[in-house]
Amino acid sequence: MQEHFHFTTDEAKIQKQYAAILFFVSGQLSLIQMYLQRRNRHLLKQEDEAIIAVHVLGKLLGFTSERAWHRFVIGNLFSKDLFPERSRYNRRCRNLGFAVKWIRYQLAKRGQHHAYAVVDSLPIELCHHARIYRVKRFQGIADIGYCASKKMAYYGLKLHLQITDQALPMGYVVTEASCHDRTAAETVMVQLPHPYTLGNKGYVSQDLQKKLYDEYKITFWTPVRKNQKIHQSKAWKRWMKRKRKVIETVFSVLIDQYRITEIRSNSVSGFESSLDGILLAYSLVILGLVER
Repeated sequence: MQEHFHFTTDEAKIQKQYAAILFFVSGQLSLIQMYLQRRNRHLLKQEDEAIIAVHVLGKLLGFTSERAWHRFVIGNLFSKDLFPERSRYNRRCRNLGFAVKWIRYQLAKRGQHHAYAVVDSLPIELCHHARIYRVKRFQGIADIGYCASKKMAYYGLKLHLQITDQALPMGYVVTEASCHDRTAAETVMVQLPHPYTLGNKGYVSQDLQKKLYDEYKITFWTPVRKNQKIHQSKAWKRWMKRKRKVIETVFSVLIDQYRITEIRSNSVSGFESSLDGILLAYSLVILGLVER
């Protein structure tokens, strides 16, 4: 689809989306401009806010290939003389990763005023199942884990994400695929603590619940297992299941529209830059700051 993207997409809509992202990013970068100073700044073809806006727009439109996206940009948004060449553009995106993180964090803080939060994990497969024992991509970082929903092993990473009841992403952590949800739960939830957080059976731990409440005042609710002595009514179980559906919807949107499981970067910095760009683009859409 991306090869014929210019045939199926309204160019005026893309220009409008770019203008909205650029306007928002410019306002945010003015607050941290002191950290963006560097030598030969006057020689830049495009300012930092334009690079970030283009990067986020690419994730909003679902591009997974940086080469294809750069080709689209110089053919539709900028002329070749007014935009950095592909490798320099990619380096600037990675170097501005801290600014993208900061902007996303400012948006995520709005979620602390929402009703409740939900935490869950998403497997990110890095290769086909047949190659999991000989793949070299992210060797030493990724490993083999088990996906319970698909009932199969996979090689890759695991995204632990916390969202609000209004589908706004808050804290996140990326771990190896074999990392248990309970292990990363505290790290995810304390980034932006929400007083009411829901989890599935993978997070069942009385010690974890007690620690979260005692140290961070987080009330962490999870279903109970069959062998536990704690009794929960059927109405409570139905309520929990209904409230947790929001994160399943968010994962579905991130996979189908933003292609979060198809990031092609082979470096940690590139992967992190792409992931932050996707979450920032999704946050802007959820808050109504950019039209999808």
